[in-house]
Amino acid sequence: MANAMSPHLLLLLLLLLLSISSLVPASRIPAVIVFGDSTVDSGNNNQILTVLKSNFQPYGRDFIGGRPTGRFCNGRLPTDLISEALGLPPSVPAYLDPAYSIRDFAHGVCFASAGTGLDNATSDVLNVIPLWKEVEYFKDYKKKLRRYVGRAKAKYILKEAVYIISIGTNDFLENYYLLVTGRFLQFSIGEFEDFLIDRAADFLTRIYRVGARKISFASLSAIGCLPLERTTNIQQGGACVEKYSKVARDFNAKLQAMIGRLDASLPGLKLRYLDAYDPLLNIIQNPSSYGA
Repeated sequence: MANAMSPHLLLLLLLLLLSISSLVPASRIPAVIVFGDSTVDSGNNNQILTVLKSNFQPYGRDFIGGRPTGRFCNGRLPTDLISEALGLPPSVPAYLDPAYSIRDFAHGVCFASAGTGLDNATSDVLNVIPLWKEVEYFKDYKKKLRRYVGRAKAKYILKEAVYIISIGTNDFLENYYLLVTGRFLQFSIGEFEDFLIDRAADFLTRIYRVGARKISFASLSAIGCLPLERTTNIQQGGACVEKYSKVARDFNAKLQAMIGRLDASLPGLKLRYLDAYDPLLNIIQNPSSYGA
């Protein structure tokens, strides 16, 4: 890993820790369990037939050992840093990585797949793991965990683990606005947001039924300010694409409302909304405040 943590990762780590602290005391957290897309994929795409991989340099140059691992960053992901901050292993292994076993996964596991989304059609664009399959892997993990530690201990791990969810950007940028799946013909943008919120609620309910109780769900960031969107926004001189960022804000408002409703309706659930929009936008707009 790098000798110093970058300011934006430090901020995101702090936000995640604050979210997690409202779920359960850190001393009681036995594992970190992760679902989502490239923002949290720790290497699952390395093991599937897709062009969307990060198993080459410069990815991983600041990771432990200086090697690419399938993480879409130069070093560790925020979920890895969270794991270490909670006294767990310094990285969260990918479930499909053959280098790891249930002995490792008992303390943390990642089911995420870069390029996926809440909409199954999103995963078809680049042939990655759909969200429903991530849930199936979670069920398989539960079976293996029971065999490894016993039913009672497995139930405890699943109940007390912290679940981190980061997903949704690809549904808009690689699906709806890319015009390849036909969703733009089927839905208005507002209707598509509602469709995704329903998919998110269904996903959360399904992992709740498997045993998840303490969940942090990250909002969308200012997706119009992502490097690719700014680079291709030639007409406006590389500025953020406000249309996309407005969609993110609208979606986030609906996501936060759904999370509140679901948290109140499922017994024992501790579901928290993590705002990733405003803090990261502030970094983009005021880089000098963060040492850039």
